[in-house]
Amino acid sequence: MLWRSLIALAVLVLSSVIALTTAPTLGLDLRGGTQIVLETRDTEEVAADAEATDRVLEVLRGRIDGLGVAEPSLARSGENRIIVELPGLTDPAEAAETLGRTAQLTMHPVLGVGVPGEDQANTDEEGQPLQLGPPALAGELIGSAMSAPNPQGVGHVVDVRFEGEGPARWQALTGQAACNPPGDPQRRVAIVLDDQVISSPQVHETIQCNIGMVGGQTQISGNFSPEQASELAVLIEGGALPVPVEIIEQRTVGPTLGADAIEASALAAIIGSALAGAFLIVVYRLVGLVAVVALGGYALTAYAVQTGLGATLTLPGLAAFVLAVGMAVDANVLIAERSREEYAVKPRLERASENGYKNSLSAVGDVAVTSLLAAVLLFGLASGPVRGFGVTLVIGVVVSLFSALVLSRLLTLAVLKIPAVRRRPKITGIAAIGPVRRKLEARDPGFLRNPGKILAVAGAVLVVAVSGLFLRGLELGVEFTGGRLVEFTTTDDITVEQARDAVTAAGFPNLSVTATGDGAIGLRAGELDDAGVAALREAVGSAGGGAEVLRDEMIGPSLGAELARGGIIALGVALAAQFVYLAYRFRWTLGAGAVAALFTNVMVVVGVFAWTGRTADGVFLAALLTVIGYSVNDTVVVFDRVREHWAQRAKEPFHRVVGSAVLSTLPRTVNTGISTLTILVMLLVLGGATLADFALALIVGIVVGTISTIVVAGPVSILLQRRWGGMPPRVGKSKQPVGKAGRRNPSRADRARTRNSDGAVV
Repeated sequence: MLWRSLIALAVLVLSSVIALTTAPTLGLDLRGGTQIVLETRDTEEVAADAEATDRVLEVLRGRIDGLGVAEPSLARSGENRIIVELPGLTDPAEAAETLGRTAQLTMHPVLGVGVPGEDQANTDEEGQPLQLGPPALAGELIGSAMSAPNPQGVGHVVDVRFEGEGPARWQALTGQAACNPPGDPQRRVAIVLDDQVISSPQVHETIQCNIGMVGGQTQISGNFSPEQASELAVLIEGGALPVPVEIIEQRTVGPTLGADAIEASALAAIIGSALAGAFLIVVYRLVGLVAVVALGGYALTAYAVQTGLGATLTLPGLAAFVLAVGMAVDANVLIAERSREEYAVKPRLERASENGYKNSLSAVGDVAVTSLLAAVLLFGLASGPVRGFGVTLVIGVVVSLFSALVLSRLLTLAVLKIPAVRRRPKITGIAAIGPVRRKLEARDPGFLRNPGKILAVAGAVLVVAVSGLFLRGLELGVEFTGGRLVEFTTTDDITVEQARDAVTAAGFPNLSVTATGDGAIGLRAGELDDAGVAALREAVGSAGGGAEVLRDEMIGPSLGAELARGGIIALGVALAAQFVYLAYRFRWTLGAGAVAALFTNVMVVVGVFAWTGRTADGVFLAALLTVIGYSVNDTVVVFDRVREHWAQRAKEPFHRVVGSAVLSTLPRTVNTGISTLTILVMLLVLGGATLADFALALIVGIVVGTISTIVVAGPVSILLQRRWGGMPPRVGKSKQPVGKAGRRNPSRADRARTRNSDGAVV
């Protein structure tokens, strides 16, 4: 116990230091900014593989640096995608224009003045058409380009350095141009990017004909301002992309939306956790108080791990952090209930608590693994801010195990050794079994004798829920359909009709116009460019006394189809992974029952969103995967008890074994559900539009998941077991009494429970 105490103390001290000295890394959806996802494309000469994409990334890094954005982030994702994050940049037009200049930069000889309208004529920076010769030098031969003050004291210049064959080609190009008299267009050299002449300087009169400039570097002057010189340098140095790129995703979040989300999530977490903590103390008394203290340690440690690892905290990640508190509560409640049962057999506080932890380890571990499966799938198959949810959930699950199995355990055993506590065991909360539990244990566990009828009722409810998909349809977000969604907040409140009239008058009659839960106006279109967004902002602003962008999301059609396909795959893989794990841990008949219940949970949640007309977006996908990972907890706990009871009563009908497991674990289900739902209800009420939809999906999933364990998972397993049979699993000798619900005659353990009961609530 000493080494556990030292480890726990070290973890808490280190967590405190990190929490006080390290600021969290906030995602763009919390601090405001723009995220752009680029995809490289193959050319006839170069394949858009990882190597080519890395070269593109380095070129783009130079372009981004020229924008002056603080702490930009660029990273390759997969073989041919680049994720660019630009904190604080809420007008993405400039960034998109700079990043979208994808053709290779080239330098050409000028053959003369061109004829306007001819295909071979390019317009220079002053609007004069020029006739250009074939490219003499590609941008990939440019080593660097930097702006600097003009040595002559007037304006700024751009210093360009060549590499490879660049010096020789530049010398030949300037030597050819120098054969023409000063002022002649043919003495110029055209620098072209994206078929546009970005600069066409004259070759200096000191350069000799057919000799050209030697030394591998040159200087472009023209009385540039510092901004003009810097932009030209960025374009020259960053213009040489080995392969073209396309913007397939763009997300912009205004800073006010992120600040409001942080405030709302923090308030929901504080109020929800306080109410859940008060409930635990009322139900479990001193042990409940210890659990609340341990949950405080959990919150501190989870926050420290998140910030210490540099993991980005996103808006869905905040929801995952709050949800993980509920998971930590679940472990503590499960252990407390088992400790009560142990005390009923042998009324010794320390021994009962220790055995409670040991006998709960299997269920707590299975719950953690199933939740981790969903979290890992979220990170691997989701995209955008939803991946932050997966990261935060993984951290939350791991830290919740530390909180329940190490920190709470040490604190509980230390408290139970206090002499005053030993003299008053009732104040601990584990020396009593409540009246609800006594009533449950007195019930006949044979209520699942007709599983087919129960499944028929559950099936009817499922049909009603799923019919919403056919009668109303599911409103898919732009993540899955492609297109652009823009949300504006206005100075003066306006109605949807007023906004629709304004955008129609501005020339956008086919836009979808809706009111969001944050009091903003949402506009959605299949295709909409940055100029269109600017026009819409002006139109909505004219109706509402001014408008600001809250959120701007653009998803390319190919990416939308890919995300939709990935979402379906993620749900299928999640269900399959849960089945494989549960079949391995229990038996395939039980695993099939659990997956049937999970499928029911998912379809009911989808049906609720269809009936209520709520948008199914990336956060909704995160909620569905969380329902799969979290709502299975109740089924895992029940089946863990089924395995235990079944081994002890091999000759008893299987439906009675399942029924007794349901009754003996129902108090834990109720208490955990109340604690977790308290937190989620606070998210629903206070968390804003995005988190409200997330919380609603989880509330429905948890409620339906609790019920489906009884009316779907249990009956399906009973039917499969009757059809295919099989011997009970072999488990080690258990110190846990089966309970009155599974026995016809009261045992000494049952009588001990009754004697030690003092009327505590469930």
